[in-house]
Amino acid sequence: MSVHGVLRRTLSALVHRGWSVLRAAGEVTPASPGGYRFRRLGEGARLAFPPGAVFGEQWIEIGEETLVGERVSLSAGMAPGADLGPDGIVRIGRHCSIGRGGHIVGHQSIDIGDHVFTGPYVYITDQNHVYDDPETPIGRQWPRNNPVVIGSGSWLGTGAIILPGTRIGRQCVVAAGAVVRGEFPDHSVIAGVPARVVRRHVPGHGWLPPHLAADGSPGALTTPGLTVLSDGAVTSGTP
Repeated sequence: MSVHGVLRRTLSALVHRGWSVLRAAGEVTPASPGGYRFRRLGEGARLAFPPGAVFGEQWIEIGEETLVGERVSLSAGMAPGADLGPDGIVRIGRHCSIGRGGHIVGHQSIDIGDHVFTGPYVYITDQNHVYDDPETPIGRQWPRNNPVVIGSGSWLGTGAIILPGTRIGRQCVVAAGAVVRGEFPDHSVIAGVPARVVRRHVPGHGWLPPHLAADGSPGALTTPGLTVLSDGAVTSGTP
């Protein structure tokens, strides 16, 4: 190998080793100075380096052994320095994994259960702009909040968008790129724009499309308080 090649390999090794050291040193953990700013940062939890925008930490709770990936933005409130009251706003459970480049933006209440995994670039928010006044620029109209709940054990695919007012049940799958708003029962596969239930688990029968009842005949799945219609839409009550 030429002298140039040896030098290049040596420099490359030094850069990668230095970057690994920098990443380890830059992680936010319960023991690091940044960890003390959070309302709660559970044992073994960590925020990877480099981080995204993070502010309002005193209203953010992260459970034990949860990993927040690189360049994930976490925020409570619209801007740093605001007083958001005595209660937590963004709550992420235990043993979760938040994929790189994601955004979790809370203003009123975002509850993410335990063992929730998200792919890269997932966006979760409990606030949206309104357009009630057709003469006022939308960006200048006061936004509206609506709490978000994501049930334990769920998986959110790459690029999924979770909008205000969404309630996702336990052990659900949200497909990549889905735009989700509304209420969805436990053990659902949710996909599309706008998102609908495309599969649901029926004990003893497995995962069925919404147009089939448990015996394989046409029908809608009914759960307490919610009905999955034959086209995958979810409504309150019975068919």
